[in-house]
Amino acid sequence: MTDIGDVGGGTDGAGGTDWQRLDPRMLLVHPVTELRTMFFPLLGAVVFGVSQGFPLLGVALVGLPVLTGVARYLTTAYRIADGRIELRRGLLNRTRLSTPLDRVRTVDLTASVVHRLLGLTTVTIGTGSVDEDRLSLDALAHEQGRQLRSRLLADRAPDDHELAPPPPAAEFETRWVRYAPFTSLGLVAFGGVVGAVAQVTSELELRIDVRDLGVPEPVLVIGAIVGLAALVLAMTLAAYLVTYWRFTLRRDADTWHLSRGLLTTRETSIDVERLAGVAVAEPPGLRLARGARLSAIVTGLDRRQSGSETLVPPAPADVVRRAAATVLGTDDPLAADLVGHGPLATRRRWVRALGPAALVAAVPVAAVASGASPWLLVPAALVLAVAAALAADRARSLGHALVGRHLVARSGSLLRDRTVLATDHVIGWTLRDTWFQRRAGLVTLAATTAGGGGAVIVLDVPSATAVELADAATPDLVAQFMR
Repeated sequence: MTDIGDVGGGTDGAGGTDWQRLDPRMLLVHPVTELRTMFFPLLGAVVFGVSQGFPLLGVALVGLPVLTGVARYLTTAYRIADGRIELRRGLLNRTRLSTPLDRVRTVDLTASVVHRLLGLTTVTIGTGSVDEDRLSLDALAHEQGRQLRSRLLADRAPDDHELAPPPPAAEFETRWVRYAPFTSLGLVAFGGVVGAVAQVTSELELRIDVRDLGVPEPVLVIGAIVGLAALVLAMTLAAYLVTYWRFTLRRDADTWHLSRGLLTTRETSIDVERLAGVAVAEPPGLRLARGARLSAIVTGLDRRQSGSETLVPPAPADVVRRAAATVLGTDDPLAADLVGHGPLATRRRWVRALGPAALVAAVPVAAVASGASPWLLVPAALVLAVAAALAADRARSLGHALVGRHLVARSGSLLRDRTVLATDHVIGWTLRDTWFQRRAGLVTLAATTAGGGGAVIVLDVPSATAVELADAATPDLVAQFMR
């Protein structure tokens, strides 16, 4: 295979460089991956073939992943030519993808255990295209993948004669694992294990009669709850370590590099010019543990590629804040006091929280009024208390600010985040109001951008304040509509 550093030396008759194939070692990766995903169907096919006197049927089916891998290797090629990255693939259904280099937003290098054993990596190129097809090269030699990433992002890594690279903005520490129980990683992993166990027991028709265990039912229930909690906790810690082990966030020249992973490693590179801002998320669990997590607003990315936006996993709040300040180049947007949205916005927080809760609480109250047990008032009171706490927290969280050339917005309680967007990346403004908002003189202001979710939302801001905020942030954009 032609080395990426030599690209440009040969031509294919079309004025471009030679088409390059994937690494031949991918022929060992694809069969293993396919056999793992199709294990149970293939196992059933082999058993069926042997029981029916057709043993070669199972052998033929097991050989299908090998033949598919060979076909993929022979029909997949890529090249960089005339300022474009091109990929062609497919045997019967031929596909050719092409995108300009200046549309490359991110480059991910992902290596599973099998990839790492063979010295390979999968290169996934994020271009912001809404097409379902993605530029993915599985697999290239690890060093070749790094060189391709550097060329696609025009990265100028310092050589041996330059100064040492700056220290990382954030680096994994073992103490971060204590934040794992306050995330959903363990529940996701537990759900996967439960699904796999259920499938196996269903296939094998396993049945267990608890009466045969000789243990009292209360003890059995308590033991099951404790065991389940311990299992979820263990899986949460394990999932956190597997996902974020050796996490590092570092800037090299004009690119932010992220790397993480214990078994499957992942390296993500983001062009600095495409990084429009950051969002500091503080869900209740992490707030209780004084933690947070940080994500990036990357312009030009398809929303389905949001996995590439994580900058810092659940970690201490001070670590997240320092990393965010390093990415932004200043701590001011993170430390600035926010402007409140007034009593009418606060009243909306309370009404929207207590209204549904009151409807729920009305059921047991009506039942007690009809002669039911007064104990039914306890859950009704709990529902109202939780709703009141939620409303107070949402009201306290609501606010915005314009700090230098950064728009800051904060809202939410269960999903509270503080979003910081560089005003240079604002491409438009949208003011929306419902009938209830119009009665209160409030609007929802959306700063449209080409990154993240497509807009940064400022909720329930007074209409006059919204116009002033938009004009102050982008005077050249708004002034023409205020004459």
